[in-house]
Amino acid sequence: MTGFDAVLLSYDEPMANSLHSRLQRTLGGTVKRLHGVRGMRRAYRLCAEVVDREQFFLADGDFAIDNDFDVAAVEPLDEGVSMRVWRAVNPVNGLTYGYGGLKLIRRSALREMGEAVDVLAALPGRIEFARETAGITRFNQSPFHAWKAGFRECAMLARGSEYGMADDDARQRVEAWTMSRSGEFAAYAAAGAGEGVTFAREAARDPQQFDHLNDPTWLRARFTAAHGDQAVAG
Repeated sequence: MTGFDAVLLSYDEPMANSLHSRLQRTLGGTVKRLHGVRGMRRAYRLCAEVVDREQFFLADGDFAIDNDFDVAAVEPLDEGVSMRVWRAVNPVNGLTYGYGGLKLIRRSALREMGEAVDVLAALPGRIEFARETAGITRFNQSPFHAWKAGFRECAMLARGSEYGMADDDARQRVEAWTMSRSGEFAAYAAAGAGEGVTFAREAARDPQQFDHLNDPTWLRARFTAAHGDQAVAG
């Protein structure tokens, strides 16, 4: 791996260790690891402090990189671009877009990050969305993790994409999430998607409620209240 550092950011994902090893093999160098940090915004900002280069790859703890991803072909970010996002395959509904995808990001942009529910939407500068697919987002590692993915993503899409996505595109993605049928724990992802839309409607009257989407303790309690203690700890 040349020109870029890399970080895998994990919290409690059961497969994080193996996906970290996979990322190292594919990128061909040492991938740093930041694990278990409470507060999503704080965790992303801390990523900027563990790297030595301005531009670095950032992968979530449930991202499975494609073994054929050509790291040597990756161009640095242009001036004024804070982040590039590669697409990822969704294992439960067949969607392929930036959700859960690999990122190339600027350390300085993370340090200057503003406030947004979808944390990385608050980076200064432009965000690029690559056409290429870099891997699979393996969020469906337990009932809780599948539910959480559907809940958070569809709550944010129903609220209104902070990346400027057209409303029709957002609605189509919500529909696909709520119809999730493939892969492990797809039913929990679908349930989470529907519950996330309901939450967004309720929270529209009190926008501060959206902060709960970045609170793992609140999310786990919400899941348990609706579905029982099916969560698998990482």
